[in-house]
Amino acid sequence: MTAETSQTLDRGLRVLKLLADTDHGLTVTELSNKLGVNRTVVYRLLATLEQHALVRRDLGGRARVGLGVLRLGRQVHPLVREAALPALRSLAEDIGATAHLTLVDGADALAVAVVEPTWTDYHVAYRAGFRHPLDRGAAGRAILAARHQSTDEPGYTLTHGELEAGASGAAAPLLGVTGVEGSVGVVMLADAVPERVGPRVVDAAREVAEALR
Repeated sequence: MTAETSQTLDRGLRVLKLLADTDHGLTVTELSNKLGVNRTVVYRLLATLEQHALVRRDLGGRARVGLGVLRLGRQVHPLVREAALPALRSLAEDIGATAHLTLVDGADALAVAVVEPTWTDYHVAYRAGFRHPLDRGAAGRAILAARHQSTDEPGYTLTHGELEAGASGAAAPLLGVTGVEGSVGVVMLADAVPERVGPRVVDAAREVAEALR
């Protein structure tokens, strides 16, 4: 540190960098050890960063990068959407269902990109900006499942009627994208998700993750 720099700002930026380098978040104790400061200092840093949505806490209390980091650059969200759209378009057309990219925003799942199929007579109306609790719907449940899996080989999550009566969903988590926690999925008007949809969603999630790296 030099006389012209701010120690507090430096520590806050180091917190963001540490969180960006992990897919599973960090506890206050882990951050304290990595920064070489006491837990009280870490609590103050996190509280300030949370006020600006640069950091969020998951249900287990682990600190993660917040979507405020994306909002710092006005072009970031459009770039994320743009990177995901080819895979989402292919998924929507192949399955004949509405495809979406969903990211974590606090305790919610937030749809940031949505593509509807062009050839179906009807499909579920699902809009970018739609949010729901992480523990409801395939998109959020896939993200929660990824937090507890010990392998980089993704699985998929199926749900029915959790967000809309008569609608079923399938989603797979994004893996290996530093600082981004999310999922790719489809939602359809059906009593059950066809067998081929799950593996197809996993493939689409892998394509989006590669595009975002």
